[in-house]
Amino acid sequence: MSARTELLDPAVGKAMSALSAAAKRGLGDPALAELVVIRASQLNHCAFCLDMHLALARRHGVPEQQLDLLAAWEEAGDDVFDERERAALALTEAVTVLTGGTSQAFGSGGGFVPDAVYDAATRHFDDAGLAHLVALIVAINNWNRVMVARRIPPGGYTP
Repeated sequence: MSARTELLDPAVGKAMSALSAAAKRGLGDPALAELVVIRASQLNHCAFCLDMHLALARRHGVPEQQLDLLAAWEEAGDDVFDERERAALALTEAVTVLTGGTSQAFGSGGGFVPDAVYDAATRHFDDAGLAHLVALIVAINNWNRVMVARRIPPGGYTP
């Protein structure tokens, strides 16, 4: 059995939880928030977060078809994921993977999140909504890395 640690500094855990909660509140769409965090957790292979957020998604009424097809959302069709959900999921993947573009740190635009992905998100989210969406993506990526690095298995979350 691999070594693992269950320890997380309480102040760090509290700060991470506060960021996650503020981002979700600001986004104002609990079902979409769960789709975003589940997709990032799929990409990051975080079993603990997948187990937790799939349960939360069901509590928030996310349709089973969306949960079943989330890993293939691009091919699932517009009748499964609407344009707003697709824009959020595309941004989630771009921010989570950070390899979709070339670095243009001193140029205009670009970076690792492709302009087309960012532009699509701006069509569906106002400035505050987009800020909260990005914060949520950053927060779940942080949680995924903390849980995977500590080798925390699924099953520890109870609603």
